[in-house]
Amino acid sequence: MTRLSGAVRLSGAIRGAVAALVALLTVTAASTTARAHAEPAAPADFVALRTVDPTILQEMRYFTPHNFVGVRVDGYRQPICILTRPAADALHKAQKRLLSQGYTLKVYDCYRPQRAVDHFVRWAEDLDDETTKAEFYPNVDKSRLFADGYIAEKSGHSRGSTMDLTIVKLPARPTRPYVPGEPLVPCYAPQQLRFPDNSVDMGTGFDCFDTLAHTLDPRVQGQQRANRTLLKSTLENLGFVNLAEEWWHYTFKPEPYPDTYFDFPVSAKSLAQGH
Repeated sequence: MTRLSGAVRLSGAIRGAVAALVALLTVTAASTTARAHAEPAAPADFVALRTVDPTILQEMRYFTPHNFVGVRVDGYRQPICILTRPAADALHKAQKRLLSQGYTLKVYDCYRPQRAVDHFVRWAEDLDDETTKAEFYPNVDKSRLFADGYIAEKSGHSRGSTMDLTIVKLPARPTRPYVPGEPLVPCYAPQQLRFPDNSVDMGTGFDCFDTLAHTLDPRVQGQQRANRTLLKSTLENLGFVNLAEEWWHYTFKPEPYPDTYFDFPVSAKSLAQGH
């Protein structure tokens, strides 16, 4: 009886040890799987622009289907502007100067995850998809988008200090929502014919793949040129650098992350995890 009882106890101990090992392996595997599927988070010095300056308007186009891809772009979970803190602080200073003149800034895009850029690349490689051509690139063959520099595999936006923006005259009128399937008008058409935007007339709409969108294109004169100059001079005096091919594209210098291309989603959760 003693030997049998001892064997039973030993057998029970072995079963208990095996059960504990199985439980440990299960927890470890679950933890590993969770880490593998966890989204990357923003570094601590990335902020939501609204927390720095709630007066700057936000019309985050890539969260909506009204963009050159024609659908919400990968990685845009919420329609919020995220920037490195130095860029957001500088934009706040620009806003104060414009508010004193009866204007406000409006951002179309800020930090852009690498997965969104990858989405752009896949779209550009699909030459059969031209659903947005009539508005965004009426004069450019889609096969030329890479060669002409409109689409690239990396974007300064993914470094967190670049933004696309415009100026709106106060009091700001709301921009009506885009209706998918509505007739498209060339982005360089007269302002009264283009998709309605409450911004001042910059000569073209946002994300217009055309040389008329070049900031200093000599064909853009009068009030349109004055509006571009107001945006350019205001931002450049505070450390921003314009991309000559896009009147709306500015980067704050020096960049905190000049060589890093982040891929955390555009969402408040990305900021909460990293802070």
